[in-house]
Formats: sequence, structure tokens, C-alpha cells
Amino acid sequence: MDTDSNPLATAPPAGIGAGWDGAPQAAVLVAPDGTVLAVNQAARLLFPALDAGRPLTACGAAWLSAAHRTFATAGAEAPVTGGVGDRIVEARPVRHPDGHATWWLQDATEVHRIREELRRERERAAFLSDASNALLGSLNVPRTMAVAADLCAGHLADAAWVVAPGTRGRFPAVACLRGARPVSLTLEIDPAELPGLSEALQGFPPVPSRWIDPAQTPAWLLPEGFGSNHAAGSVLVTPLPGHGVPAGALVLLRREDRQVFTADDEVFARLFAARCGAAMSAARLFEQQSSITDVLTEELLPPVLTHVRGIEFAGGYRPAQDTDRLGGDFYDVHPCENGEVLALLGDVCGKGLEAAVLTGKIRNTLQALLPLAGDHARVLRLLNSSLLSSHHTRFATLALASAVREGPDVRVRITSAGHLPPLVVRADGRVEETTCRGSLIGVLPAIEVSGEEVVLAPGETCLLYTDGVTEARGGPLGGEMFGEDRLRRALGECAGMPAEAVVERVQMLTAQWVGSAPHDDIAVLAVTAPRAAGGREETTWTT
Repeated sequence: MDTDSNPLATAPPAGIGAGWDGAPQAAVLVAPDGTVLAVNQAARLLFPALDAGRPLTACGAAWLSAAHRTFATAGAEAPVTGGVGDRIVEARPVRHPDGHATWWLQDATEVHRIREELRRERERAAFLSDASNALLGSLNVPRTMAVAADLCAGHLADAAWVVAPGTRGRFPAVACLRGARPVSLTLEIDPAELPGLSEALQGFPPVPSRWIDPAQTPAWLLPEGFGSNHAAGSVLVTPLPGHGVPAGALVLLRREDRQVFTADDEVFARLFAARCGAAMSAARLFEQQSSITDVLTEELLPPVLTHVRGIEFAGGYRPAQDTDRLGGDFYDVHPCENGEVLALLGDVCGKGLEAAVLTGKIRNTLQALLPLAGDHARVLRLLNSSLLSSHHTRFATLALASAVREGPDVRVRITSAGHLPPLVVRADGRVEETTCRGSLIGVLPAIEVSGEEVVLAPGETCLLYTDGVTEARGGPLGGEMFGEDRLRRALGECAGMPAEAVVERVQMLTAQWVGSAPHDDIAVLAVTAPRAAGGREETTWTT
């Protein structure tokens, strides 16, 4: 309709002020039956089709017509939002006494854009926070890669690859389709086949996704089940930065019917990749350190003993901290070239890993001195010199016992260097204390050592132990030491028992005595003459 020939289109009805048409905010006056009564200039610019005198359903947006019907019948005065072309308009009704309604219209396109960006940023921030928690929930590299691929496929793309650095063309990887479980595999590929992948695996900025032609990507890139047309609509590659070294690369795929990756998507992918790379590097570092720790721990742990050259040996060890595996007490058994078997038990000052390091040094030094094991005093003096030259501030006590089978009996030469004198359990239950004494190892340039020789009849045991046994505090009142008297009584009950049973008995009583109270490292080593005649001649112990 020509607005110049229709006065309602330019002039407001009676009762509307003269400033109606010049109002800066768009307004439309609509009758209860939906007829447009007046349209100001701002509204005509926003809704060019609006025309006074015509039904709103014929010249206005459908969403505005529906909102007016609801307003006229139910009186709902809440604002409504709808689209006009590429713009977003917010309409708010005002009821007049005569039943008419003025719809005030406002271009809310920019407001909605800002709100949408804010909503998207909040979602991304929440996603990154949740992703960080999920990624750091495991210190296993393959599991961390699987979590990263699953998160990417569920939130950033239709499919995702997490590729770790490899060697000789073999790359550990995880692929994941949206809605499916991650699949771990090893890729045998040339990274240069996918633009940006080779650079990303080396930690360099990759080729922007908009420069990657999906039609030229390698066949392995599309996981099974990605799509029937076997093509990707968009590909994005980004590096996974690690702790000083590249952690790998992230490859994201979208199908042809999805929006291609934008520059904003690339920025967000790099933010996510930074978290993935940090988690993978932490997991890889933990695995490396754990592997090193396991190797070193196995070397430092006391051996598990059985028979050596027809003599029974048994040992037991409990560190001061139940959560630790190593400490300052140690024992070892070595067959010697002279036919004897050298058993040793020692106690390094201190607890924990630092003490365990020195125990390892002492054990290695003594093993190197085995050709001299026939002379205990010389071995201990050489060990003392070795410790002094290493500038260790810790000292140690040590007891050596060289055992040899003589018919049914076992002859044992015992030498002590500042250690508690070993105890001998006779077949009739008597417990004898050896008289050997000596000075500490690793304190003075010259040391004094003393020795004694005992003969064990079948079923008799020589027990070497550390002060963690006798000085263990506990009992009914919680502060009383276990003491030598209780140890002797316990050993008297072990007459005739195998070496392993003797050690187990002492450990059990000590553990019951201390309960959950703090205690020192505890080590026990038993040398027993077997009750049965003969014995195995081969060394059969494991570490």
C-alpha cells in the first residue's frame, strides 16, 4: 500500500502524541484483532512490510503476530524475540486502556551476539576446566591420550587423533569417533603426508586448517565409520606442547556437512592442546621416573633367601615407614670361592631413601670384596676406608657371618663392627649371646673388630638382627621397648625350627608389639643347620 495515499501510515491515530513518528525507538500500534493501527518511522525501517490498516499477520513477521495473539488473549507481557532478515529484534508490549497494544521494537542483534559469545566462552571455560581434571586423573600415557581423543571427538570435532612422537616411522596414536570408544593403535606412516603433522610432532606451529585440502589427506586419517562418502570437510592439526619437548600432535576432523574450522576454533584447539600436552608430559615423566625407581629399588631390596650350599638362610625386612620399600637396614648372602657362604647384616644411620643409597653402596662394596671374605677384619677395614673416602656423613654397623657345612653341623665365623652381637639358638632351647664386638664403620680412620666361631648342630640357628627389633616401642602401655629378654624368650621357643620359621616368628612378635606406633627399620637374618642330613649344594635364592 502506498503510504502517501494512506494517512494512517504516516499519521498516528487520535490520542497518540505528535512525537510518535519521530521517536527513536521503533513502535507499532496494534488493535486487539491484530490490525496495525500505526507504524512510526523507526519501525518502518526495521519492518519495511508493516503497513497501517492491514492485519499484522499479512504484513508483519509471523513470530510477532503469534506474540500479539498470545498477548491479546492471555495478557502475557513478557518480551519476545524473533528474526527479521539477518537481524534479531526484541519486542515488548504495552497495553492501552482501549485494548490496543503498542509493541516497542529494539534491534537486539549486537546484544545477542555478545550474549552468545559470552555463553560460548563460559561453556569453553567450563569444558577446559573439566578437561583438565579428566586429563590429570591418570598418570598413564595411553589412558591420557584416550581421554584427550574422547574429549576432542565429543566437543570439538566429529573425529579426533592424538599422535605421540615415534621412531622409525611408528607412532603411538589414539583415534576416536564422536559417540564411540577411543581406539589405541600404532601408525606406520610418513607424517609429511598430512600437512602440518610433521611440524606439530616437532613442536612447531602447524599449517592453518583453512590451508589444508581435505581431498588430499591420507587415507589412514579417516577412522572406520567416519562417513559413507569417505571424505572430511575440514581438518585441523595442532601441536601438543610438553614440558620442554613436544608431547605429540592433535588432529581434528569435521564432516562435509559441518561448519569448517574457523580461526576461533584453531585458537580454542590450541588452548585445549596445551592442557593435553601438559597432561601427557606429566604422565610420561611419571612413567619414566617410576621405571627408574623400580629398577633401582629392585637392586636395593634385600634378597629372598632359601638354601645355599646345604645351609638354610632366611631374612626379613620391614622399613620404618610402611609406605616405603627401602630403608637403612640390609642383609645379603654370597657364596665365596673358599667354599664358605658369607652372610651379612647391617644398619645404616638414618631412614628412608638416603639411608638406602648408602646400604646399596655398602652391599656393592662387600660384593666386590668377596675374594677377601676369608679375612673379615680386612674386609671391614677396606669397607671403612671406602666409606670415609666418599665423604658420607652417615655411619653404619655391620655383622659378618661366614658359614660352611661340616658333615651334619655348620661352622660359623662371626665378626662384628659396632653391631649387636648375634644370638645362637641351641636345639634344647638355650639362647647364647656371642661375644664379638667392634667399632662403627665410616667414622674413624682406624676401626677395631672382634670375632667368634660357633658350631651349629642340626636344627640350631644363629640369628643376626638390628636394633629395630630390641628397641621397638609398644606393648600394653605403648612406650615399652621390646628388649633383648623378650627376644631371647621368643627365640627359645623356636628351637629346632627352620630358618624361615624363626624369622617369621620374630617379625610377627615385633609387629604385634609395635602395632601402629612409629618404629625404626627392622631386619633379621637367620643361619640354620638343617635337621635333615645332606642339603642342596646350589644357590637357590631370588631377589
